[in-house]
Amino acid sequence: MRHDNSVFHDLLKRIPWAAFERLVEEHQADKHVRRLSTKSQLIALLYGQLAGATSLREIVGSLQSHGTRLYHLGARPVSRSTFADANGLRPSAVFAELFAQMVARAGRGLKRAVGEAVYLIDGSSLSLAGAGSQWARFSDQACGAKMHVVYDANAERPIYAAVTPANVNDITAAKEMPIEAGATYVFDLGYYDFGWWAKLNAAGCRIVTRLKSHTRLTVSAEQAVNEDAGILFDRIGLLPQRQAKSRRNPMNRPVREIGVRIETGKVLRIFSNDLTAPAEEIAALYKRRWAIELFFRWVKQTLKIRHFLGNNENAVRIQVAVALIAYLLLQMAKADQTIVTSPLAFARLVRANLMHRKRIDRLLKPRHSPPSSPGQMSLQW
Repeated sequence: MRHDNSVFHDLLKRIPWAAFERLVEEHQADKHVRRLSTKSQLIALLYGQLAGATSLREIVGSLQSHGTRLYHLGARPVSRSTFADANGLRPSAVFAELFAQMVARAGRGLKRAVGEAVYLIDGSSLSLAGAGSQWARFSDQACGAKMHVVYDANAERPIYAAVTPANVNDITAAKEMPIEAGATYVFDLGYYDFGWWAKLNAAGCRIVTRLKSHTRLTVSAEQAVNEDAGILFDRIGLLPQRQAKSRRNPMNRPVREIGVRIETGKVLRIFSNDLTAPAEEIAALYKRRWAIELFFRWVKQTLKIRHFLGNNENAVRIQVAVALIAYLLLQMAKADQTIVTSPLAFARLVRANLMHRKRIDRLLKPRHSPPSSPGQMSLQW
């Protein structure tokens, strides 16, 4: 009789377990641990993400109901108190670095020049409340965190993520992000800092963003435009010499301003340091920024970063990292089949069949029972 692993088991095979064990050893995450290993913790958290569980109690109870299959997953049943302690105390770097290593491994299969890479940068707010959330409280009434992401628009996946209190400015978080020389970076007004733009420019990166209404270029050249494509103007000039009275602008080379009328009739002033690409190409790059908004919406609707299993900083960082790992697992699994094309429909099918013994490429097909032997006695009632 052919043996089929559960859908969850199949997904877990895509995790580089040897690399994970090295991270556990490096951070001494299992030191003095007797009950819940880091591997069991990761499996329990991934189960919660993929099954749509919203609480520690729901994850623990569901895993106990599937206790006979945990052995094959390399995990053990968990207790709620031990699980909560692990989320609050175990080094979050283990999970964040696992996500980074999985991104790096997935990227090896992409055959493209660095100059073709398009990275979208944005942040999304995460609601927090209750005990343990003091680290993210910035007023008597307000408390929350923010997830900052660099999203590869071509590969359709995040390549970097960080979590900060919600009152940390987007540009402050961006300055800690790695820069890939020669890539294109697309972002909005939250990253308005001429000094950071100059750093990207020095690395040979192409910048596509917007200009604020009070920022005026000293125009040196006007270029022909295609008004039928919604391009109103295309200018080359210099930014103001200062971004503020106390700060001199290091972005002192010629730059470009393109006026684009969008569907609502609003005119956007798109900025770029690329002086040669067609204006339509620059406008299309800025329009791709919508992809990261869709990513945030998908993650919040499909995975679990709206309801946190713990509110302290470590628990939030772990849960966000595991949610992104779950996203990568779903993306990799979806690529291994051709029947379901919608990412949302595929995620829902995985959730419905998570602990069923099925192959990933046969989620829509019923599992057939093995044929009965002709010599086997049949009982009829």
